[in-house]
Amino acid sequence: MESKIAATPFEGWGFDATRPLVIAGPCSAETEEQVLETARRLKPTRTQVFRAGIWKPRTRPNSFEGVGVKGLKWLKMVKEETGLLTTTEVANAQHAYEALKYGVDILWIGARTTVNPFTIQEIADALSGVDIPVCVKNPVNPDVDLWIGSIERLQKVGIKRIAAVHRGFSSFSETRYRNSPNWQIPIELKRIRPDLPLICDPSHISGRRNLLLEVSQKAMDLNFDGLMIETHPDPDNAWSDAKQQITPEELGQLLGQLILRKTDPGSNFQHQLEALRCEIDRLDQELMNILEDRMKVAAGIGQCKKENGVTILQPARWDQIISKYLAVGEKKGFSEEFIRKLFMAIHQESINTQTKIMNDE
Repeated sequence: MESKIAATPFEGWGFDATRPLVIAGPCSAETEEQVLETARRLKPTRTQVFRAGIWKPRTRPNSFEGVGVKGLKWLKMVKEETGLLTTTEVANAQHAYEALKYGVDILWIGARTTVNPFTIQEIADALSGVDIPVCVKNPVNPDVDLWIGSIERLQKVGIKRIAAVHRGFSSFSETRYRNSPNWQIPIELKRIRPDLPLICDPSHISGRRNLLLEVSQKAMDLNFDGLMIETHPDPDNAWSDAKQQITPEELGQLLGQLILRKTDPGSNFQHQLEALRCEIDRLDQELMNILEDRMKVAAGIGQCKKENGVTILQPARWDQIISKYLAVGEKKGFSEEFIRKLFMAIHQESINTQTKIMNDE
């Protein structure tokens, strides 16, 4: 059921935030005009914090790597004109010094930086004794300990206001997302550190604007505290990450479509349930991959039988398989009916695969 918007755990962050906290703005600050236009158009939405990348850590050289320090002046103008708080990414200690000098309200540390404890420590040392909120994105690889370690390094130098940002994880396999969400990782982080506000970055998870609402709703259903969404006055012509950006007006529409459900004492149950479901999804994907590999082997067997003039069905081999795995299944607590149905289905698909090989000219 839909409920009233609840308060968020961003006490002392400098704004009267309601759930979700909304951080929005362009992937990259491109021009003074583009930054100010975006901020002006975001002002009527529920955006509380304006974001823009000043330094852009790009995968390959010769890509747009940000406007640098002059962009910090534009962020200062945004705050003066609109009253929105500002945030930008810092990837090293010098970035942190510059952002502090220009009065940026909140810093964020990107996924490529979080993965490097040496760089995190240098940034932490640069912020020692400074009372500023910091958002820490997950490392590019799915490692909750590395994520927590980065947060702890900041806490050890006195940073008290820290939020974790879930932006998805790199994956070698093809998925519908730019970065695999692996929801079980932020859920585990929240279990270990329930004191940390948790923000979702649907833009970097999705990589495409048509998935933003789906991912944002998922984050709200998992009781995330905020969203960081990239917005641009002319997304298709953005200098970086054009496909995942939306206009400020489209952001307003997206936020209006979100269903914010109640949070109650049973929320821990929901986190545990979702963690288990994520684990089921992971295992099911592994199961599908294993079955795919098995059918490739079956195709090889079919080719071997074809070349040697051997029939597809080998009854003795099938009897051997079913007898073996009935015994194994019993030891593992599976019913005989389940094992028979499972291996009969696999066997039939293998026969179908080999039949196709036999019939191919």
